[in-house]
Amino acid sequence: MRAMAAGLAALVLAAATMASVAGAAGKRIYVSSEDDDMIVVFNAADLTRLGSIKTDERPRGLRMSPDGKHLYVACGDSNAIDVVDAAAMKVTGRIDVGEDPEMFAVDHRGRFLYASNEDTAELTVYDLHSGNKIAGVPVGAEPEGVQVSSDDRHVYVTSEVANMVHVIDTATRKVVANIVVGNRPRRILELPDRGEIWVTNEMGASVSVIDAKSNTVTGTVTFQPRGFRIDDVTPVGIRASADGTVAYVALGRANHVAAVDVASRKVTGYVLVGRRAWGLALDPDGKRLYVANGLSDDMTVIDTGSLKVIRSVPVARTPHSIVVH
Repeated sequence: MRAMAAGLAALVLAAATMASVAGAAGKRIYVSSEDDDMIVVFNAADLTRLGSIKTDERPRGLRMSPDGKHLYVACGDSNAIDVVDAAAMKVTGRIDVGEDPEMFAVDHRGRFLYASNEDTAELTVYDLHSGNKIAGVPVGAEPEGVQVSSDDRHVYVTSEVANMVHVIDTATRKVVANIVVGNRPRRILELPDRGEIWVTNEMGASVSVIDAKSNTVTGTVTFQPRGFRIDDVTPVGIRASADGTVAYVALGRANHVAAVDVASRKVTGYVLVGRRAWGLALDPDGKRLYVANGLSDDMTVIDTGSLKVIRSVPVARTPHSIVVH
C-alpha cells in the first residue's frame, strides 16, 4: 500500500510538472547576478540557459516595462539603472539615478520610474520619456523596497533604519504618511482587492500587514521553519498568487520559502530551497515560483500547486532578483 501511495504521489507531481512546463512555453527568466555584473537569461519551458547580458556594476533590482520591451536593472555600484532591450538581450540605455540604487518601481503607464537611493535617503523620480530626474523626495535612512500602487496614486518606500514605510503621493510628490512596521523592512507587496500592503521585516522574522486606507498596521505574520533559529529567519522577497489568496515569502538565511494563506494570515507550508533565499518571481499563470538563492548561486523552481521543488539550476555569483516575461 505504501508503494502504491508513493507511486500515485509521484504521478501527481509529474503531471503537475508537465502542466507547469507547458504553461512556461515562450517565456524567459531574467536573473541578476550581483558579483558577475550580468543578467542570466533562461528559457522558462525547459530551464536551459539562453545567454547572459553584461550590465554596469552590481546589478540587483529588476523590473519589466509595462509593454514588455525593456528590462530595467538597478546597478548599485554604478549609480545607474541600465535599460535592456529584452528581445535583443543587450543594454541600450542608462539612467543616472544617484547613489547606490537597489530597488525601484515603474508606474503602470510606463511613464515614471521611482528609485530608492540608500546613501542619500531619498526616493528619486525620473521621467522615462526624457530620462530626466524630476523630483527627489526625502525619506528615512537606507530606503530600499519601492512599490507603486495599482492606481498609480501612491508610492510605498521602506526605510531599513527607521523601521518605517513611507507613503508618497505621486501627484504632489510629498510624503503623506509614515507607518512604523517591524525591524528592518525590505520589500513590499500590494493586495489591491483586500486594500492591504504587506511588508517583509528582515530582522523581525515577520511580515507587517497594513490597511492601505487608514495607513495603519492591522496584523503581523511570523515565521519559524523547523530546525532554524529565529535569528536565521530573515524575510525579504514577497509575491502573491494571481488570485491574491496566497503570499509567498523568501526567508533569507533560513533557506526556505513560506506559503501564507492571505485571508487567515497563517503559514500553510514551508519549502526548502537554496542558501539565502532572496528574490522571488511568479510565472504569469502562477504555476511556478522562482527563487534566487544568493549564497548557493542558483535558482530554485517550485511547483505552486504541490509546493514541491521541480529543480534547481546554477545561475552565477550572488543572484539577487528575478523577472519572468
